[in-house]
Amino acid sequence: MSQAETLVAVQRLRLTPVRRRALEILLEAHRALGAYEVLERLAEEGFGKQPPVAYRALEFLVENGLAHRIRRLNAFTACMHPGEAHVPAFLICRVCDSVAEAAGAPVRAALDDAAIALGFSVERASIEAVGLCPQCRAHTQAGGVAHG
Repeated sequence: MSQAETLVAVQRLRLTPVRRRALEILLEAHRALGAYEVLERLAEEGFGKQPPVAYRALEFLVENGLAHRIRRLNAFTACMHPGEAHVPAFLICRVCDSVAEAAGAPVRAALDDAAIALGFSVERASIEAVGLCPQCRAHTQAGGVAHG
């Protein structure tokens, strides 16, 4: 949260109470959350029950590099590298939907190199890779049945 507060101060942005709480909810979850899950938590804490409350807060967080939208899950997760230029590379478990954000700098460099070779300039990107998290992989290797 301190990284986010520093980034917001440097960029002279306003981290309203609802935006702050939405980010805290994402950080506390340790997994990607849908907008309605965030809205439910916000509503429980008196921030309002209308969907725009959550969507506006999440949009602010994404636009300012404090959170990411994971399209495959139609969900949001806190950015683990706020303020750093990176391509978020999400590793999504096909069984339990857990999400990890891999180190983005090497991914960004590789993507930029590939783009330059084609004369293309990347402005924004995210990568979503689907597989098995360590726990689900261990369960599958131990003879368990994985559904996804």
